[in-house]
Amino acid sequence: SRGAASVKSQLRARVLERLAERGPDWLAGTRSAGVATLVGQGLDALDNYFARYLPQLLLAGIATPILVLVMLWQDLPSGLTVIVVLPFIPLFMVLIGQATQAVQRAQWDALQRLGVGFLDLVGGLATLKIFGREARQADRVRTITEDYRGRTMKVLRVSFLSGFVLELGASLSVALVAVSVGLRLVDGSLQLGVGLFVLLLAPEAFLPVRQVGAQFHAAADGLAVAEDVFAILDEPAPTAPSAHTAALAAAATGPTDAAPPTPDALRFDRVRVRRAAGPAAPEFSAVFRAGRLSVIRGASGAGKSTLVAALQGFVPFDGEISLGDAEVTPGTPRPWLAWAGQRPGLLAGTIADNVSLGEASVDPALVQRVLREAGAGDLDPAIRLGVNGDGLSGGQSQRVAAARAIYRARLHGCPVLVLDEPSSALDPEAETLLVSGLRGLAAEGLIVIVVSHRPLLRDAADQIVELDGAAHV
Repeated sequence: SRGAASVKSQLRARVLERLAERGPDWLAGTRSAGVATLVGQGLDALDNYFARYLPQLLLAGIATPILVLVMLWQDLPSGLTVIVVLPFIPLFMVLIGQATQAVQRAQWDALQRLGVGFLDLVGGLATLKIFGREARQADRVRTITEDYRGRTMKVLRVSFLSGFVLELGASLSVALVAVSVGLRLVDGSLQLGVGLFVLLLAPEAFLPVRQVGAQFHAAADGLAVAEDVFAILDEPAPTAPSAHTAALAAAATGPTDAAPPTPDALRFDRVRVRRAAGPAAPEFSAVFRAGRLSVIRGASGAGKSTLVAALQGFVPFDGEISLGDAEVTPGTPRPWLAWAGQRPGLLAGTIADNVSLGEASVDPALVQRVLREAGAGDLDPAIRLGVNGDGLSGGQSQRVAAARAIYRARLHGCPVLVLDEPSSALDPEAETLLVSGLRGLAAEGLIVIVVSHRPLLRDAADQIVELDGAAHV
């Protein structure tokens, strides 16, 4: 059990690392509910594989040959009978396993559909109630649940049938040994003591192999899950890190005795995001200098968020992004970047917990400072929030998310701060406080980039970059 827990923990960590490398676009295309089912209940199914099936397989590989050798030593004909008949048991296991694998895969797919359907229902429950469609969705979930129940019963039927076949094969094999022993006892060619010993030993020779078959069915769920897990892990990373990028990461995460020099600018040189479908993305070239508040503007769909995703390393791109003299490539860590997206992504806990999310400890003074810089100085860091920031308004949640990014920038010395639509739900007074804080950060030498349509941010910007669907400079 301890080994199974260790393997599951390592696989979960590796899957989450790979998901972080792939980014939100890949995760959205793969359906987050299916991935959540995979790394949660799915990996738990590996318990039977590592804690029961593999130990039993090892036991069968050791115990069965020893028992057969003892039978050969005591009674050669009985031992030869077992040697001839024994290989048929694994053969039956392989044939039955092929059928079991198909029904187990169907059951696992049904479980994933159930998870996806339930998450979709919960996410859109408010909208469904507004339009009076919640009852129909309940029927849909009930249908998916019945499908999963039916597939589970089918798996059980196959498991019972396979168990019956294995037991029948083992019983017939033992019967052959018993018939041979009985005939030789009658004609006096075999002593009674040896005959009884062989008859007692014959079922034990088949028992480990039968147990392997039984445990295989219990572990079949885990095998179906493992296929999906390794499909994620074996998918190649977007781009291998370059030497320049490795040097940049080492400088940003290395010893703090001598801080790395602050880069003078973030440069985009003919960057074009690769798209799997749809029209080709336009080229983008721009220079965002330290000490300036830069605002990226453009119509909906012009590629603002995609550009930020490229900067984060979540999407592959052609061209070059460089921070100072170091090149930035997809699939590499961004220790120099602090970012807040359009969705605040707040968790249950205090405001201080959300601001310092991901850090080993909380610096109360720094939390207060960044809240003021984000225009949320009136919020008490000790206030406890519900799921998704329940307890705060939309504007307050945005300011807490912005404070989280500023906290990371100050705590780790990140030279680049990127905020995606941080003031879309703010009133003019709160937005003015946020803009003042951002200008203060820029004055300290940070590269501050804001994606926004708001006039107040436009008027306060030192640099405005317009995206209009063409090549940009």
